[in-house]
Formats: sequence, structure tokens, C-alpha cells
Amino acid sequence: MPTLPTRPQPIDLDLGRTAVIVVDMQNAFASPGGMFDLAGHDLSGAAPAVAATGRLLAAARAAGVPVIYLQMGFKPDLSDAGDTESPAWHKELALILMRQRPELAGTLLIEGTWDWQVVEPLTPQPGDTVIRKTRYDGFTRTRLDAHLKSLGVRNLLFCGIATNICVESTARHAFFLEYWPVLVEDAVNHAGPDGNRDATLWAFENVFGWVTNADAAIAVLAGARRVAAE
Repeated sequence: MPTLPTRPQPIDLDLGRTAVIVVDMQNAFASPGGMFDLAGHDLSGAAPAVAATGRLLAAARAAGVPVIYLQMGFKPDLSDAGDTESPAWHKELALILMRQRPELAGTLLIEGTWDWQVVEPLTPQPGDTVIRKTRYDGFTRTRLDAHLKSLGVRNLLFCGIATNICVESTARHAFFLEYWPVLVEDAVNHAGPDGNRDATLWAFENVFGWVTNADAAIAVLAGARRVAAE
């Protein structure tokens, strides 16, 4: 069984029980003109994270490791977004911006729009799974847990945006559900001050899981593929 270099200590990575989770790699969060850009968030880390994720996904697919996309979005009528009694109504950025700026109504994280789509370099491929979600946590109101259990998965490699919001929310929940969450630190991008990224990585290195980088994960995936081919 290959060993994945992680902090604070390496872990055994049974590729037959491993999946890559791609969290919200959508135009809203990573592309100029998307929701984060319109809200004034710094996108400078998004392109490197997308590039690292692309390399990781290519290695995962070649090794036969499942790739699972989480895609944040709402129905056009917002019937799944929550009403004023829901905290999401008050805190979800897309909902706030569309209320504050009427010209944006129906354009941010609405299913079928450009903003909602996965960024083009990471377009899901045949064999990948796409799971839609309406809350930061990818396990809430979705079939993610059931799907992972049907695959017999234990280890989860996380990439995506935002490190400290949807990635962290989903990876923490994974820990509580007895999965082994590993954050791929150069394949994620945070929202807000840089300290937010540092806090999330500290939490997963010391409390909720493990931290690695794309090159380390790719090397393990490529090595396992070579062994299987021999």
C-alpha cells in the first residue's frame, strides 16, 4: 500500500478506498467576472489552484481513483435557497448580492448560468460524478455520503474553493463521518485575509485531518498506476 507524505505524519493511501473531492471549482469563485470577483475578493490564488487541481485530477483518473465534483447552486426560483428564516438567506453571498444589486438577479450561482458552471479547465469528464449542493457543507442535503459509502471510500483528497468556507465545512463533516480528509494545500484557494488559509491548514494538520500538496499526491497516484501495470 503506498504511503502519502502528509503533515503531521504520512498516511497509508489505499487507492481502492480513495476519492478526490473537487469543491466548487466554479466561475463564481475562480473566474474574473464571477461572484467573488464582483464582491471584491482577491482571485490571484485561484488560477494556480485550478492548475494544480487539473494535474491532480488527470493523475487520479489515470489511476482509476474516483473524481467527485461538488457544485454549489440554486434553482432559478430560489426554492432551495431558504427563506428569511434560514441563516443562508442572510449570509450566502450570491443571495445577498442579487438582492442588493437588482441587475444581478438570476445570474449568481443559479443553475444553468455561466457563474454556476465549473471552470472550463476542470470540466467534468465521463466517469466523474457531479453532486449539486445548496449549502457550504457538501454533505448537507446531498447524496455525497451515500455515494462514498457505495464506493467503499475512506480517504478523501480535497481541492477547491474556498479553503476556509466550503472546503473546510465539507472536510470537517467528513472527519465526523469517519472519513480521512486530506487537504491538498496548493489545490485550494481561500476567501478573505491570508490568515484564513493558515487557520484552516493548521486545523487540518493538527485536529481534523492531514495536509499534503499536489505533487506528492500525484507521485503516489502515478506510482500506484505503474505498479498495477507491471
